[in-house]
Amino acid sequence: MNELGTGATTLLLMLAISLFMHEPWRWLGLAVGSRIDIQSPWFQWVRGVASALVAGLVVRLTLFPAGALAAVSSGVRLSAMAAGIAVFLFTGRHLGAGVGTGALVLVAGRLLFG
Repeated sequence: MNELGTGATTLLLMLAISLFMHEPWRWLGLAVGSRIDIQSPWFQWVRGVASALVAGLVVRLTLFPAGALAAVSSGVRLSAMAAGIAVFLFTGRHLGAGVGTGALVLVAGRLLFG
């Protein structure tokens, strides 16, 4: 970043570049997304695929952990997965609630049980 300089000028330049690269896509997504019927078969299919991808990732990370997750015991990982599935089903299949609960149980289990 020596070519850009240092200090406030560089910060403002990087902020401007990031805004010009990000905001048009955000506004385009808003324009397209506001016209989507969430009850349509197409949207239901997309939601199903997204849920299946998250489920596959959760199972993979539970059974074959990598990195820091490998240091967490299998019991904690399985408990976090079970809690996430239970909350997912209890909240009417709310994916965010299930994933968030699983993550919280995983962190709490790691802190409590090492």
